[in-house]
Amino acid sequence: MTIPELYELFIHNPKVTTDSRNCPFGSIFFALKGEKFDGNQYAKNALDAGCSFAVIDNSDYYIDERTILVENVLLTLQHLAHHHRKVIDCPIIGITGTNGKTTTKELLAAVLKEKFNLLYTEGNLNNQIGVPLTLLRLTHEHEMAVIEMGASHPGDVKELVDIVHPDYGLITNVGKAHLEGFGSFEGVVKTKGELYDYIRQTKGTIFINQENPFLMEIAKGIEQVAYGITDSAFVCGSVLSCNPFLTFNWKQQGESYTVETHLIGGYNLDNVLAAVVIGRYFNIPEEQISQAIATYEPTNNRSQFKQTASNRLIIDAYNANPSSMKVALDNFDAMNVASKALILGDMRELGATSDELHAEIVNRIQAGNFDKVLLCGEHFQKVGEDFTTFPSTEKLLQFLQENPLIGYTVLIKGSHSMALEKTIAYL
Repeated sequence: MTIPELYELFIHNPKVTTDSRNCPFGSIFFALKGEKFDGNQYAKNALDAGCSFAVIDNSDYYIDERTILVENVLLTLQHLAHHHRKVIDCPIIGITGTNGKTTTKELLAAVLKEKFNLLYTEGNLNNQIGVPLTLLRLTHEHEMAVIEMGASHPGDVKELVDIVHPDYGLITNVGKAHLEGFGSFEGVVKTKGELYDYIRQTKGTIFINQENPFLMEIAKGIEQVAYGITDSAFVCGSVLSCNPFLTFNWKQQGESYTVETHLIGGYNLDNVLAAVVIGRYFNIPEEQISQAIATYEPTNNRSQFKQTASNRLIIDAYNANPSSMKVALDNFDAMNVASKALILGDMRELGATSDELHAEIVNRIQAGNFDKVLLCGEHFQKVGEDFTTFPSTEKLLQFLQENPLIGYTVLIKGSHSMALEKTIAYL
């Protein structure tokens, strides 16, 4: 079956699922395969549960005319999504970057929804499966879309932009993350820059932090709308306070606006300015932009604040890499609060340089003013002998249960796989 033929079926059955446990009536099931599962095995279950069709790539699981046999289910899903994107043809902003892309996406969505019927990536569905599933949610009612694109290996962003065909691009920043997959920092820059490569080729427009030398170097030859801290930018801004929430000022053409946010950390200035500059580019009124950012509250363990009966928590436990860990520590160190406690977990997927990079974080901790430091994970345990360390999150939780923290402001940060959000219940 060709993609146009499959698209005809999709038009009449415009819901897609990859989970046989969630099969809305009249949907199409795509039998994806993973390391530990084979979706082909669940095609019959999906049809029995209400799907109109099941797309498979193993003829052993062919059932009847409702079964669509293809060479590769994932590629078929991606090609269908790309075809649908071309049919709908609304403006799309593509976002990638090492740090801040999900927070920026959420802020940008809050701003753009002030004017447009917007589709945007839910959660972190930003990979080779999540991106096509997001695109297939586009309808003719949508006026614009914001698509987040993640990457952990060279070529990942190129694969995604070839599906999405974004009209506009934003790289939040580049840093040392997923080095196990990228091989080097240069590999990170090259891969994230694949978004710029596409925008350059298609004569699109990028929104860029003009103070980022790595991005400015690879953005040559592209139409740019700049933001930053200097007046030469289309939109500029600065941090006014961060204790604990970020209050910032932004300016355009001599007019100045002050916004009090619900975000923790001065490092979020770049994220809010990206949302501002795109909002102004699309002529959203200044007051609406400021209000949208002021009312946005993170709920995803990213720059999130929580007051408990015993402590004040700064929860940034969704992800961690050397660059995001350092700016989080810098911000926390500068905060004017008493009794600071750190609960940090390993930064994963850093490859051969992992111990060295964790040692750099330990050096930063030693240079700071922190009252209690708890480090969790095999890498921190190797290099953090001057502090209290734990081999696993379970051991850390046991310690917190037996030695409760009371009266602290606590920064919680680590890679998602460390599951440090579990500590919240003990704090």
